[in-house]
Amino acid sequence: MSFFKKLFDGNKANQENKKFNLEALLTSPDTNSSIIELDDYIGGLCSYGDALEKLTLPQKYFYFNQNLEREVNNGGFNQYFINSSGEFAHETLTSLRSIGANKTASILQDAMAQFPDSLVPKDRAVRLQIVVQIEEVANKAWDELDKKFFTYEDNLSDLAIHYVKQNKSDFK
Repeated sequence: MSFFKKLFDGNKANQENKKFNLEALLTSPDTNSSIIELDDYIGGLCSYGDALEKLTLPQKYFYFNQNLEREVNNGGFNQYFINSSGEFAHETLTSLRSIGANKTASILQDAMAQFPDSLVPKDRAVRLQIVVQIEEVANKAWDELDKKFFTYEDNLSDLAIHYVKQNKSDFK
């Protein structure tokens, strides 16, 4: 069971009683709350990463982008690559570009460049071994990239909402 499933499972009863209203989220002036609710909804659909096959491609892209943002905000790129979210680094690069977050994609690409041949392994144990080997040098680069990420040159929330609006039928 994933960390997110354990963390959010307590909200399951609330989710079942609360009807998901995509249109209300997309027209709400409170973008941050809409993103949080969408993230929770999509997380629930895929059992917080345990069943990604249940998601449409646009939903996966939204999910990958939210995981990146959450992990980097919590502990930087080091944490992102160590945790299960790092398994989808290459897909996240594509998902960022798909919503128009090209500056953020560039930052992620630079963070991924710390890995040999810029290849981030899907296997978490292998990824952890590599992080241990490279972290003395990589952490310096990742710290700078964390700072760059935190400037939010791309407004990830607005881009995400716009992307969901463009792909509404995939989010119902």
